[in-house]
Amino acid sequence: MPRIARLDTPGLLHHVMIRGIERRRIFKDDEDRENLMERLSD
Repeated sequence: MPRIARLDTPGLLHHVMIRGIERRRIFKDDEDRENLMERLSD
């Protein structure tokens, strides 16, 4: 039996977790983090 499809409605909030391998840092600095946040918000 297939899984229920995810909701994809404009304006719907999603919880996103991003971690580096072995909990290493994934951003060089705040500018890198802000760049990703801008891309995710589009």
